[in-house]
Amino acid sequence: MRARLEAAAGEVAAAAARVDAAALAAAAGRIAAAGRIALLGCGREGLMMRALAMRLHHLGLAVGVVGEMTAPPVGPGDLLVASDGPGRLATVAALAATAQAAGAEVILFTAEPAAAVAAAADLVVVIPAQTMARDRDRPDSALPMGSVYEGALFLAAEALVIELRERLGVAPAAMRARHANLE
Repeated sequence: MRARLEAAAGEVAAAAARVDAAALAAAAGRIAAAGRIALLGCGREGLMMRALAMRLHHLGLAVGVVGEMTAPPVGPGDLLVASDGPGRLATVAALAATAQAAGAEVILFTAEPAAAVAAAADLVVVIPAQTMARDRDRPDSALPMGSVYEGALFLAAEALVIELRERLGVAPAAMRARHANLE
């Protein structure tokens, strides 16, 4: 079991280490400047985007998760942050186009920078990792399907939060003060 854990952690860490730091910094700048921020992802990627939404809320930003009843509308000055690892999720493409039509910018996390949805995004952050689109290319992977991408996405999002915390001057105590107390 230890060997499996180490192999899985190694694959995720290797993918996260290849994320372009300049693209993450650019994403932090756009997030810090945005009025409202909506986050979107499907399946397990959606769980990673919900985790990012929670941390952005802890930073004091106006944030919502697409599909939730409390998700804000977006327009000029706002931002949609979406994940489409395989680069072919029709829901992400459609909602990104809707956000842009409303005047919002789109940041896309993906492993497929040549995908049409990436070409349409305002900023692309590539997570160079195995997804469902290419899981058969790596039969020797320690993790199934899109797990490497999802794990690397989580780590990249946490690095993004740290960058934002510093840029915005938010103290850890202020973040903790925004944490839910109804758990």
